[in-house]
Amino acid sequence: MRKIPRVLSIAGSDPSGGAGVQADLKTFSAFGCYGMAAITALTAQNTRGVTAAYPVAPDIVAAQIEAVMSDISPDAIKIGMAATPDIARAVAEALTRYEARNVVLDPVLVPTQGVSLACAGLEAALRATLLPLARLVTPNLHEASALTETPLAQTIEEMAAQGRLLIEAGARAVLVKGGDLAGDPVDVLVEGGEIRVFYGRRIATRHTHGTGCALSSAIACELAKGAPLIDAIATAKVWLEGALEAADALRLGEGRGPPHHFFALWW
Repeated sequence: MRKIPRVLSIAGSDPSGGAGVQADLKTFSAFGCYGMAAITALTAQNTRGVTAAYPVAPDIVAAQIEAVMSDISPDAIKIGMAATPDIARAVAEALTRYEARNVVLDPVLVPTQGVSLACAGLEAALRATLLPLARLVTPNLHEASALTETPLAQTIEEMAAQGRLLIEAGARAVLVKGGDLAGDPVDVLVEGGEIRVFYGRRIATRHTHGTGCALSSAIACELAKGAPLIDAIATAKVWLEGALEAADALRLGEGRGPPHHFFALWW
């Protein structure tokens, strides 16, 4: 019997199911992976935005990770909301202890709508602790700007420059996501001295809640299966476009709903 790829999500909880560990677990299932989760924070949010966030104690976060890592060794790990510098350090220590592999870091800092999901000092803590552990870091334009302390990128060249700064800070590879740029979305991968640009299609839907969670989780799934990084990103992007095209059919909420994670399975 073939081994089922195993993927661990370390992220916050979204009770509406559109982002966070709930979205990660849906994505893992959509890609045929066995999903696990260590919760870093409880949030109150829905399609209209985030109204509250409450971080979990760092030792409890570490205990969740250790419980999984000591018994079920993940083939890949996706890190989302770290919430506080102490949680970021606790996650890094636990992952280092168990020599975690195929770590995808999606540095959740500020939601599109609602209260902040990051405490003061988190950007510096991420750079110091989790960036060096990551196989890939996937910031959007606002997160890349915050992590590099540079103005918001407006061009592919500026996105690549921010990616290089994060490489200098210790990341192995960085995918700067340009979905907020005008025109069709474009993502820039910086790995070593190489730069690769991924072009996508702009899907006509308002339902984009949790797309960053979904994309990073999909990449982690493909890495867990043994795919090269470039192929993992390309496969994840095609899947996400399909999930966005089908999002309107879910008819969820009054605001920005999630992509349809199971569009290929339910239909």
